[in-house]
Amino acid sequence: MTIRKTEEKDTAAVLAVYEDARQYFFHNGIPQWQNGTPNLETLQEDMRRGYSYVLEENGRIIGTACIIEESDPDYLSISGGAWLNDEPYVVVHRIAVPSSCKGNGYASKLLAFAGEKAEENGWRNLRIDTHEKNRSMRRLLEKNGFSMCGDVIVGRWKEPRIAYQKVL
Repeated sequence: MTIRKTEEKDTAAVLAVYEDARQYFFHNGIPQWQNGTPNLETLQEDMRRGYSYVLEENGRIIGTACIIEESDPDYLSISGGAWLNDEPYVVVHRIAVPSSCKGNGYASKLLAFAGEKAEENGWRNLRIDTHEKNRSMRRLLEKNGFSMCGDVIVGRWKEPRIAYQKVL
């Protein structure tokens, strides 16, 4: 099992993971990723900036995440709580595994990898957000030591999300 930067050859597989997650959300009443993103344009921009990673096993993409080693402007304002600290952090977005791979710890491996990336920079914080109805992601985050911090508004659609942080 390997985590590596996403390459052009991975595009179709990552888009399939996104679509699988989109369908999972739709069928579970989670209005996340229902506005057409993430999509090819999102993935290409993530790849161009060096943010997109895949988890690969035996030549098959079994997970993906966008790991950003810089501040997120959507996280400047938080309501209903507060961040655990104001120190530098790594942001995790667009983390997903195919439905057929859920429950095998793959998303936890991607979160652990993001923590390693943060520590490589001397940073000790991870931040992430998710939709309030995305209970499986919320459980995953809490299981992996993240604390719920409050609410943020994200993206050009100004969607509310629950913000989480983990101090490494």
